[in-house]
Amino acid sequence: MSHGPRTPVPGRRTVLRGSLLVPAAAALPAALTAAPAFALSGRPSADWGVQVGDVTASSALVWVRSDRPARMLVETSATESFRRARTWHGPLIGAGTDFTGTTPLYGLPAGEQVHYRVTLADPHDPRRTGRPVYGTFRTAPARRRDGVRFLWSGDIAGQGWGINPDIGGYRVYDEMRRRDPDFFLCSGDNIYADGVLEPSVTLPDGRTWRNITTPEKSKVAESLDEYRGNFRYNLLDGNLRAFNAQVPSVIQWDDHEVRNNWYPGQILDDDRYAEKDVDVLAGRSMRAFREYFPVSGLSAPRPPLSPGSSRLGRMHRVVRHGPLLDVFVLDMRSFRNANSPGRQADDTTGILGAEQLNWLKRELSRSRAVWKVIAADMPLGLVVPDGAMDFEAVAQGDPGAPLGRELQIAELLRHIKHRRITGTVWLTADVHHTSAQHYAPERAAFKDFAPFWEFVSGPLAAGGFPANALDGTFGPERVFVRAPDRANVSPMESPQFFGEVDIDGGSGELTVRLRAQGGTVLFSKVLQPGRTGQ
Repeated sequence: MSHGPRTPVPGRRTVLRGSLLVPAAAALPAALTAAPAFALSGRPSADWGVQVGDVTASSALVWVRSDRPARMLVETSATESFRRARTWHGPLIGAGTDFTGTTPLYGLPAGEQVHYRVTLADPHDPRRTGRPVYGTFRTAPARRRDGVRFLWSGDIAGQGWGINPDIGGYRVYDEMRRRDPDFFLCSGDNIYADGVLEPSVTLPDGRTWRNITTPEKSKVAESLDEYRGNFRYNLLDGNLRAFNAQVPSVIQWDDHEVRNNWYPGQILDDDRYAEKDVDVLAGRSMRAFREYFPVSGLSAPRPPLSPGSSRLGRMHRVVRHGPLLDVFVLDMRSFRNANSPGRQADDTTGILGAEQLNWLKRELSRSRAVWKVIAADMPLGLVVPDGAMDFEAVAQGDPGAPLGRELQIAELLRHIKHRRITGTVWLTADVHHTSAQHYAPERAAFKDFAPFWEFVSGPLAAGGFPANALDGTFGPERVFVRAPDRANVSPMESPQFFGEVDIDGGSGELTVRLRAQGGTVLFSKVLQPGRTGQ
């Protein structure tokens, strides 16, 4: 395979030296264990690690969290020695952002390894600094012959399965880190804000699952601080912090960032919530999301302008990763209409909203990348129920002509075919199993589209569930599936899943591998470049 140069993982001394990257069974970050009086003395600390997001060929966004007000400083270098380091003066971070901050980096060399370290300084005495925290990442390539490798998955700390110190915490992140990808695409459900964690759970075979717990995970999240605590919870895991320090992220959101199966305008009938207006809850979650992930290009919240517009602001965006790859990050949550039986014959709002659908059609048409990955936070042809009569995703179980939210997808697929847009691949998570579906018009009720593939992976650290039924409207054929035979199987009983995509710089071939925790490749598919459907 013709792939860009990779720094050997064991040689990343910089990362291991300064990031407090320890197993999840080790002590929690000092921000949780230190007494308040002690925590306010001394120097700023960055025990929650570092992250980098939305890396391009020349830019990146660095994230850190302090334990007190601090000035953020970032140094970058081509080597671990940090000779000829470049210094970036970041923001003053404080309580208004829960002591999180980001610093944009510009003018970086394309296709190169960048080493960085973040130092937090006392805002009143710049000489008083905390211990630097180290990380590294690769910028996107400028040349086609430099290949691309990335991973994707989703669904973290769900269904009552949190960080279990007895099994080493989120070990799958250590396995993914060792794959040394260029970036990681998280397809949503980064947290389970509605998922309470009990200290222990008895498994069907009599074993005990033990959770690390925090006050914010003892109830459903409603307040801004509770949502912040949910995002912060996963950073207690040393495997995840080590992963963040080495692997850039592309993050999207879905329902559990707020609550299960939510949609704009929903009023809750749930005794667990004092706040019944989901739009209020979503606004608080979105603020915490923006604080806890290095995500660039998001617009600010605004009043809804029309049906299908989001008051939360824009989450959808294109992440361009060199000549071979554009990633179209969708938001299938904030613009959608209410969950329903999905049988309406006219639906301009759908699951994307008219504004986002038009954006996606326009940007796909403009893209000159060899491969156009459509990062969807929900699957297309898998039936995902919401109660007895309503449906949560696109499909609604009727294999006939498109209805409801399927109408938007039909319009998009028709656009891709008629504009001869090549190299589209759909990636998603959400349904807590892994599978590969091939969609073809000869099997479909709606036939005006070119064949395409959809790949599903996950969960990363949540319950496993049986495979969903297929809806025949777009002619899906399930070529591969691995799923438990019962609902909510714990990570101690079933492996967690993630997907890997390799794009060869020489041939342009794209290879998808569906992986199980433990190193097993469950399924592999090679796709050829330059085709409208295959």
